[in-house]
Amino acid sequence: MPYIGKTPTVGNFQVCDAISVVNGQAAYTLQVGGANVAPESANHMLVSLNGILQKPGSSFTISGSTMTFASNLATGDVIDFVQILGNVLDLGTPSDDTVTAAKLNDNVISGQTALTSAPDSTDELLISDGGTLKRIDVSLIGGTTAPYVSVYRNGDQNLSDATHTKIEFNAENVDSGGAFDSSTNYRYTPQTSGYYFVSLNVGTGAQSDNATDKIIASIYKNGSAKAGAVATRDWDTNGINYNDQVNTSVIVQLNGSSDYIEGYAYIDSTSGTPRVESGQASMHIFKMTE
Repeated sequence: MPYIGKTPTVGNFQVCDAISVVNGQAAYTLQVGGANVAPESANHMLVSLNGILQKPGSSFTISGSTMTFASNLATGDVIDFVQILGNVLDLGTPSDDTVTAAKLNDNVISGQTALTSAPDSTDELLISDGGTLKRIDVSLIGGTTAPYVSVYRNGDQNLSDATHTKIEFNAENVDSGGAFDSSTNYRYTPQTSGYYFVSLNVGTGAQSDNATDKIIASIYKNGSAKAGAVATRDWDTNGINYNDQVNTSVIVQLNGSSDYIEGYAYIDSTSGTPRVESGQASMHIFKMTE
């Protein structure tokens, strides 16, 4: 068993006074130097009867200073010896603030050593799981980075008038999981399930005097609209080329395998060629912490 401090190496080892057998008697008083002694238990004793060691608990029992054999002894029986192996030592309870760090094992969690930098992903923390203390790696409680992506349109993209058209996001600022297709389908298909925050910004242009544009920016999941924003712009009579910005966002659940996200733009223009302006359309997505 563990100890605080030095492991005890001595106990109260004693050889009892000689005991004379009484015919028909099973119980005998244990004494050392004429004084009664009380062993901790039968397991703390060696008892030899007629040259045979007796089994504690079944061949004999102990109650205080009285040893009782399983059956009465008879004339001619000899109790060779009774040795008490030593009592359990009571170390007591240390006083408050008397056990120093030097007296603790190196693997004891004591708070004596403080981290001087951020914990590694393999470092462990203690948590209470229904009242039971358990270890857990830092990586399992948010130490890993959730997927995220930021993409934009490089170069103008002309749109068909009054038609919901997928924005061909062909440039990436960052794609942590490599899950955005910026060359073929122009969609985000994350491989980690969960709830994702999606933000879409569309900058459009149509140039002509007295033109009126209706602009819609829409976020699609698996080919269906999940969120959208609408703006209307009247172009002035001087033919100034205005750009308009439309923003929308949504929180959406993705299965981490086949679900995908796309950005769409819609422009209903009374005159001119509707387009998504280069560098003015972007989409930003990240997985939310659950």
